[in-house]
Amino acid sequence: MTAAGSTHSTQDGTSMIEVLVTVVILAIGLLGLAGLQSRLGVSQVESYQRAQALMLLQDMSSRIATNRAHAASYVTGTTHPLPNAGVCPVSVDTRAEIDANQWCNALLGAAEIEGGSKAGAMIGARGCVEALSANEYLITVAWQGMAPVASPPATLGCGQGAYDDEQCPGDLCRRAVTTLVRIADLK
Repeated sequence: MTAAGSTHSTQDGTSMIEVLVTVVILAIGLLGLAGLQSRLGVSQVESYQRAQALMLLQDMSSRIATNRAHAASYVTGTTHPLPNAGVCPVSVDTRAEIDANQWCNALLGAAEIEGGSKAGAMIGARGCVEALSANEYLITVAWQGMAPVASPPATLGCGQGAYDDEQCPGDLCRRAVTTLVRIADLK
């Protein structure tokens, strides 16, 4: 019973429109979350590859600094990066040749084997050592990224043109890190 003069209305349940609006909002949110998860996976792979490249860069700079008397023997130039056409040098007569062979195998991912194939490095990794001037060497590690971004400057020739395909025209998937090694004259 209701008191005189008061109105009382009851709601028997949610309408179909309210349910549909809720489902649409929830679907949009879940699609956004799936897209975010996908981008997170790509970013995680890119981060791993950059970390690997930096370790390999430091590895070669340490090798050159350790064998400073023969630093010029490490020069590959940008036209013949390691691995050259996917093949590592096989000659291991000198310390520089041993280092080049080991660095090349590390670029190919020999540190981690999965299913019989090398999986421990970046996609399509290449390494270059350039002589800039007397006792100055530029070491570059280049690899293929997962998504197109701005390509490294053309002055970094290591791997230039090697990562140009339909997904990444104009080398937009090429990534590169460099370091400069200066060899002191200790005479």
